[in-house]
Amino acid sequence: MENKRIIQVEEKVAPKLLIPLSLQHMFAMFGATVLVPILFNINPAVVLLMNGIGTLLFIFITKGKAPAYLGSSFAFLGPAGIVITQWGYPYALGGFIAVGLAACLLSFIIYKFGVKWIDIVLPAAAMGPVVALIGLELAQTAADQAGLILSDKVKVIDSKNVLVFLVTLAVAVFGNILFRKFFAVIPILVAIVAGYITALITKVVTTADLSNALHAHLFVIPNFQLPKFKLEAIIMILPVILVIASEHIGHQIVTSKIVEKDLLKDPGLHRSLLADGISTMLSGFVGSVPTTTYGENIGVMAMTKVYSVQVIAGAAILSILSSFIGPVAALIQTIPGPVIGGISFLLYGTIGASGIRVMVDGQVDYSRSRNLVLTSVVFITGLSGVALQIGQVTLKGMVLACVVGMALSLTFYILEKFHLTNEQQ
Repeated sequence: MENKRIIQVEEKVAPKLLIPLSLQHMFAMFGATVLVPILFNINPAVVLLMNGIGTLLFIFITKGKAPAYLGSSFAFLGPAGIVITQWGYPYALGGFIAVGLAACLLSFIIYKFGVKWIDIVLPAAAMGPVVALIGLELAQTAADQAGLILSDKVKVIDSKNVLVFLVTLAVAVFGNILFRKFFAVIPILVAIVAGYITALITKVVTTADLSNALHAHLFVIPNFQLPKFKLEAIIMILPVILVIASEHIGHQIVTSKIVEKDLLKDPGLHRSLLADGISTMLSGFVGSVPTTTYGENIGVMAMTKVYSVQVIAGAAILSILSSFIGPVAALIQTIPGPVIGGISFLLYGTIGASGIRVMVDGQVDYSRSRNLVLTSVVFITGLSGVALQIGQVTLKGMVLACVVGMALSLTFYILEKFHLTNEQQ
C-alpha cells in the first residue's frame, strides 16, 4: 500500500490493519456518543455496549452491504429531557421504544412503495444542500468541543487548547496527503495520538488523569434499567421520528456517494431504517439511549477511503469490550475536547464537501430557476437558525431544511406536471 487505495465495502482487511482501523472509528464516535448518556445522567457503559450490539445488528440486517456505525442520537435530547424531569428516565425509555417501533413501521411502508419518490421529493438540487448541512451545521459543535468559542462556560480561550487543536488538525490534514503505506489508512488515529501526546505535554491532560484511568476497576457491569410506559411521555417523544427519518435518509445518501454504491436500493433504505429502529428499541428495553447512523464515522470513511464493514464490525466489538473493561473506557474518556474537536473539524467539513459532490455528480443546471431556488431555500433554511416547534419537538437545521426541501420539490413537481411553470424541459 505505497499510496492510498479504496478498500470497498465487502473487502476483507489484513489482520495487522484491522485493529488500528477499528480503533480509528471507535475514537471518532466516542466523544459524541458518550456525551448523550452524560447529559441524561446515566452510565455510559450501557450505551457503549448497546451501540456496539446495534451496529453489529445493523450490519447483519443490511447483509453487510451498508457500512455504518450506530451511535447515540442527539435528536431525543429536548423531549426526553422533559420526560425525565417529569416522570423519570424509565418513562423516556418507553418513548424511545415507541419511536423505534415507528421507524420499523416506516421501513415497511418504504419496502412496499419503494424509494423512487426520493428522486421526486429530493432531487440533486435539494439533496446536495441537505447532505452538506449534515456537516456544516455541526461545524460550531467541533469548535465548541475544542474550547475555541467564547460562551458562559468558556470565558477565555486557553492557548493550550488552541495548540492541541491545531496539532491534531494539522496531523489529520497533512497525514491524509503525505502518509504512505500503513499510515496512509490511519491518519485519523495518528492525529488523535499526536493530539493526545500534545495534551499531555501541555498538561491539558495531567498524569493524574492518566493514572486514575489506568487504575479503574478492571471489570465493570453496565447499569441496566427496564422501561416504563406512559401515554403522555410517548406522545412527547414520538414526533422525533420526523427527525431521525430525515437524518437517516441523509446519511444513507451521503454514504452512497462516498462508497459509490446506491445503498437506498441495495441493501435498501427499508433494511437500514429497520435496523436503526430495532437497535433503538433494544436500547430502550435495557436502559440505553436511542441510536442513529453517525456522521463522524461517515467522515472517517470519506477521508481514509476504507469502507469495509469488517472494520465497522471491529469498532463495534471494541465498543462492546470497552463497556466491560474499566480502564479502557476510563482512558478513552480522558481524550480532551481539543483533540475530538480537531478531528471533528475535518470530518464535518468532509461531509459538507460530499453534499457539493451530490450537486456536481447530479449535473444540476443552475440556469433553471427551479434548481437555483431549491438549493438557495434549503441552504438558507438550514443555516439561518429558524426553527419549527411541533409539540415538544423542535425541527431546525438540516432536518427542517430537509422537510422544506421535500415540500418545495414536490410542489414544483406537481406544477410541472400540470405545465404551470414558465420553464419546461
